[in-house]
Amino acid sequence: MSGCVFCRIVGGELAARKVFEDEWVLAFHDIEPLAPIHILVIPRVHISSMASLTSEHEAVMGRLMVVAGRIAREQGCNDGFRVIVNTGRVGLQEVYHLHVHILGGPQPLPPMLKR
Repeated sequence: MSGCVFCRIVGGELAARKVFEDEWVLAFHDIEPLAPIHILVIPRVHISSMASLTSEHEAVMGRLMVVAGRIAREQGCNDGFRVIVNTGRVGLQEVYHLHVHILGGPQPLPPMLKR
């Protein structure tokens, strides 16, 4: 999708600090990190959000999740990490190209939601 910033990164039009790429997914550092380790993992194919997934996306989503765990370990998140997928307006999705946030670091992360 031509106007999608993540598609432009996949296509090489925009630079990113890549940490992993293969034929299925691309992973890179978030430009506004919320934790010492904040990496985004995206499918190379444009999928707008979790809400638009179908059975045809099973292989790429399986790969994305396996790669997310691998990247977290390689980045030193041996004592745990958080994986977040924001979906749609209510989920505060900012870029409408499905992406997984990997958050971690040496200290525990704050609670996800306040009660």
